[in-house]
Amino acid sequence: MPLRFFSRRIRSAPGRPLPRGKRRRRALRIAVVALLTIIGLLVASTAANLVLEGVERSNAAAYGEKVRIDQGTINVSRSGDTGPTIVLLSGLGTPAPGLDFAPLVRELTGFRVVAVEGFGYGHSDMTARPRTIENMSEELHTVLSQLAVDRPYILAGHSIAGFTTLYYANKYPAEVSAVIGIDPTVPAGMASDEGPAHTEAPAAGNFWERLPSTTGLVRWAAALGLADPAGDNYTQEERGQMRMLASWNYGNEALTDETNRMAENAAKIRTLSYPDHVPVLQFLSRETISQQPEWLGSHERQLENVKRRELVLLDGNHYLHWTQSQAMATKIAEFLSPAGTVP
Repeated sequence: MPLRFFSRRIRSAPGRPLPRGKRRRRALRIAVVALLTIIGLLVASTAANLVLEGVERSNAAAYGEKVRIDQGTINVSRSGDTGPTIVLLSGLGTPAPGLDFAPLVRELTGFRVVAVEGFGYGHSDMTARPRTIENMSEELHTVLSQLAVDRPYILAGHSIAGFTTLYYANKYPAEVSAVIGIDPTVPAGMASDEGPAHTEAPAAGNFWERLPSTTGLVRWAAALGLADPAGDNYTQEERGQMRMLASWNYGNEALTDETNRMAENAAKIRTLSYPDHVPVLQFLSRETISQQPEWLGSHERQLENVKRRELVLLDGNHYLHWTQSQAMATKIAEFLSPAGTVP
């Protein structure tokens, strides 16, 4: 038998590895098939998400009330008929602040509570002028003025809203009787050494930020409960609405601009302190402190000049109001009860 025939049979025998060129072509075919499959799934998901969102927007019952100001429409949730007013401001990217604060609102008996959803949040408009600390504070002031909220009121801010409570208390000191922080962000730790950027620069595009929502990925993640708040203090209806709004609002234009301006806003207020006469109560998460060792010290330094101040450490994650609302409400009532603290 010719040697070349034998060698050919050996090369094609079962179990022998394919030549390198063939292996590459096979791997390429598999990669192309996988890519086309992913693209097909994303197209199908995008189409399904578009249809579902259209149905939801046609049938969903909005909560709160719309307040029209020059810059657009802001949604506000109000509860309580008597007592001092507490104005609640959410952290960055909270899909539905009016619902997110629901467990705390239910515990704050004896207070009027106003949860303000800024542009890019909840049922407010998703587009807005540049999200500078000046613009956001001015919009908040206009909303509270149009609602004829009794002055002075108590400002309560979660996370990045600590920027707003700090700036606002200095901008409108006669209108703020006390400040409450819910694991608030301290600007000194986020400010860029390069200084503020151009404050009125137009908002950058948000195509990529919006893509997870457009393709339905946020919807399916929310449906699996991956973004649900911890604890059992929410109704099923509230959880359903928060999942829906997470899908609608993720990566919107106003939120993207606010995110991009965090360092700019921090630089503007890094040297500010709360007015020394304004009482400040801050709840800090033990989990956040364990993850960021400087967290506690930065809050202590921020309040050194404040005559009446208190830091309360609570178990739980950054969203303390999800699981610690009862303890927080009890402490808030106690802190605000001394004569002269609130109107």
